Amino acid sequence: MGGGISGALVALGLAKQGRRVVVVDRRGLGRGSTAASTALLQFELDLPLLRLSRRIGRRDAVRAWQCSLDALRSLDRLIVDDRLAVQVARRPSVYLAGTVLNAAGLQREAALRTSAGLPGEWFSRAALARRFGLQRTAAIVSSDNLAVDPRALTAAVLRAAAARHAKFFAPVEVLDVHATARRVLAVTDGGAEIEARALVFCSGYERPKIVPPHGQRVSSTWAIATKPQKKRLWPEQCLIWEASDPYLYVRTTADGRVICGGEDEDFSDTEARDALLSRKTARLSRKLGQLLPDVQTEAEFAWTGSFGQSDSSLPSIGAVPGHPRCYAVMGYGGNGITYSMLASRLICAELSGKRDPDARLFRFR
Repeated sequence: MGGGISGALVALGLAKQGRRVVVVDRRGLGRGSTAASTALLQFELDLPLLRLSRRIGRRDAVRAWQCSLDALRSLDRLIVDDRLAVQVARRPSVYLAGTVLNAAGLQREAALRTSAGLPGEWFSRAALARRFGLQRTAAIVSSDNLAVDPRALTAAVLRAAAARHAKFFAPVEVLDVHATARRVLAVTDGGAEIEARALVFCSGYERPKIVPPHGQRVSSTWAIATKPQKKRLWPEQCLIWEASDPYLYVRTTADGRVICGGEDEDFSDTEARDALLSRKTARLSRKLGQLLPDVQTEAEFAWTGSFGQSDSSLPSIGAVPGHPRCYAVMGYGGNGITYSMLASRLICAELSGKRDPDARLFRFR
């Protein structure tokens, strides 16, 4: 249930196992949070490794970061091996010092990543300015991150699933679910019934009533895209984000636009969110100009969307407690698409009866 990037990747993974797969979505395929994503695909979590270690313990925190790195690399391989029709830009990622981690904090963060075998090199002010032309006190630079068009990626994955006989129905809304030890019955708004061996909820920030909250909250974000300006772009067109709350995030597109997003707030009222678009657009343009003075910051496009977050920045993936044969993929932050790839791996293992040792980090409690 859900035809965004999470539903697409889970559907493709299950179809590759030879299963008969049906995807339904109440809006349409590739909409919702997927359409609003700015798609900076990084292995780095919203919560720094230092802070996640204090929250869940160093061993589990390191493993969660490693799972994200493995998922990003798996997604890159999937795009290549399955010849998905989507443009991918492989870029370094620059994590700038900010209000959450200053220069000294980033140095400790980089040292912890190195000790855990994770990518990331600390850059001083001088090194940062020399390589990227960015004026901040320090940064962590990592390589092999990705930037894609999120709807194009979703469409390509859905086409690959369709080639393996997955079926899609939209707009179709599931109104009720009846789960037993032998089957799941989903009742749709049109009165149709879908009988299956398992149901996987991939509904983004919209949590079905049978799925526990598990520390999830809904936030809103805003983004702008400038006019194409290839001659004004910064060295290596690195992905840029901040160790701040809320943080700014910046990337380029294939045609030379600059996408800038941020200004996140913890609420989900769509009317109130949309009413802030003009004000947030002005703030993003101003912040973009302060960060990159050579870039034209006027927005040609601006948009807003909602997404799920969790207190630990980790997703919730696995069996829904008390509801046999029901599974859910919930509670994302800035790593939504990377976590979607992780979800495909964990759900496919669960439905095959295999024990994935990493499942415990993300299961519902």
